[in-house]
Amino acid sequence: MDIDDVSSTNKRGYLNKDFQLFHLKDKLNQEFELHYHDFKKIIILISGKVSYLIEGKSYKLKPWDILLVNSYEVHKPIIDSSEPYERYVLWINSDFLTLNNKDGSDLLNCFSISSKEKLNLLRPNDTWINVFENLLMQIETNIKSKEDFSTILGNSLFIQFMVYINRLFVNKENSAPLKDIEFDKTIEEILSYINSNLNENLSIEILANKFFMSKYYLMHKFKKETGYTLHSYITQKRLIMAADLIKKGISISSVCEECGFCDYSTFVRSFKKLYGLSPKNFYKEYIK
Repeated sequence: MDIDDVSSTNKRGYLNKDFQLFHLKDKLNQEFELHYHDFKKIIILISGKVSYLIEGKSYKLKPWDILLVNSYEVHKPIIDSSEPYERYVLWINSDFLTLNNKDGSDLLNCFSISSKEKLNLLRPNDTWINVFENLLMQIETNIKSKEDFSTILGNSLFIQFMVYINRLFVNKENSAPLKDIEFDKTIEEILSYINSNLNENLSIEILANKFFMSKYYLMHKFKKETGYTLHSYITQKRLIMAADLIKKGISISSVCEECGFCDYSTFVRSFKKLYGLSPKNFYKEYIK
């Protein structure tokens, strides 16, 4: 399989603020590609017929459902264009939330729980919906304001929003029913294994043997359930891991080995295709 198919999943967006809020509404007949972010994201559906694919799980959304998308989780919406698709989208700077942790609190705890439990969806009750609707309207109004202290007020409203998101996540009564979450248990196990063993040999033959299926059935099933090829998913995750290690100052040759690439030239070529820079130049850009 050609290494070039890694380009089927792309990084989207660049965040250089504490957070960004988007209120979007459209009725377009378009198909979104699989993508990921190096920041965390929250999506709140207001209206529309939408399912959201995140790391092999499909979430059938209802109005005011809340999705937490962790950094580097590959995802995309599947939209029925017969109805307008309205949503709030929050891009979140993890460092900003960490700086605002007080008295042992962790404003990123909801994302940690989501990752650990492999569950991205929250379904708030009417009381919580009123809370979030009011807060989002205040944040949106404040963003447009040019009054003094608007940045401080906006940040405080956003922190309040994240406090409530964390409280809601602890309350399991607000979870969506399983019938609205579709996934294949075997594929979930394969995804978990891949992400825990990116530095190991993850050839199709080895994975097929480990999970007791033919390699052709594995490739077909993986593509059907996740939306991307097994090869492109593994390569994508290895390159994401590589970028993180490079940012930490680890040597390029060590990164290549630690991320499971057997051939250095293949690693450099794949990295450049995804990030637009060689690993060496990527590091130079990062430390500027």
